[in-house]
Amino acid sequence: MKTLKKSKARELPVGWNHQRVKQVLAHYEGQADAEAAAEDEAAFKGRPETVIELPHELLPRVRRMIAKHKAARAC
Repeated sequence: MKTLKKSKARELPVGWNHQRVKQVLAHYEGQADAEAAAEDEAAFKGRPETVIELPHELLPRVRRMIAKHKAARAC
């Protein structure tokens, strides 16, 4: 039976430690739904895109529509 070598990959991104992870989790877990929604809206304010949820089965159709739209704008 072979033994696997322990991966030397970092467990956390550079500059992060477990304390920082705990602080970020505490921030988001402590947010009220309205606060979270306001933060999400602020992150996208002024951008020309919109984020939506849609059923998975519609995704291929939406992607085709977006591709057509981009092609039409490129002409």
